[in-house]
Amino acid sequence: MAAFTVHQPPPGKTGTAPDPTRFVFVRDGFYLWGFLLSVLWMWWHRLWLASVLFIALSVLMEVGLRVAGVGEDLRTFAFLLLCFLVGLEGGSLRRWTLARRGWTNVGVTVAEDQDEAERRFFVNWQNRQAAQAPARAENRKAESNLTMQQGQTGQSFAGQKFGGDVIGSFPQPEPQR
Repeated sequence: MAAFTVHQPPPGKTGTAPDPTRFVFVRDGFYLWGFLLSVLWMWWHRLWLASVLFIALSVLMEVGLRVAGVGEDLRTFAFLLLCFLVGLEGGSLRRWTLARRGWTNVGVTVAEDQDEAERRFFVNWQNRQAAQAPARAENRKAESNLTMQQGQTGQSFAGQKFGGDVIGSFPQPEPQR
């Protein structure tokens, strides 16, 4: 069984609910292709900054080991260790990149493969959405009641103007008479 973290894209300019088809599932574990073809694997997953850092570290490591007089076998072994590190931390690199781009981690699921992880996550996600729907409807009703009450007194709610000279969420104090 593998653990998958689920990442939701940043909200669009319309501010609508996120499209579930754009969610990304990142498996926690060893990435064989990240080990064997490190830079190509990073480019495939759009890990641009990580690939630049990998290339820079590889070049610095190669130059430093050559200057130190280390043999070719040990330099190759050091490069393979760096590639092994990419294979081990591939999931973390993907999560880090997604977080930098504004994606939100919305959950973790455990499954045999990604298809099962998606199924499990979305079933649970739908159940949570359905459970939260009545609470949201009650909150909207309470907010509208509060808005109507505050509108009659000239106070503001949620940045809207309701009578009087009050604009914004924080009304100005009335002058003392």
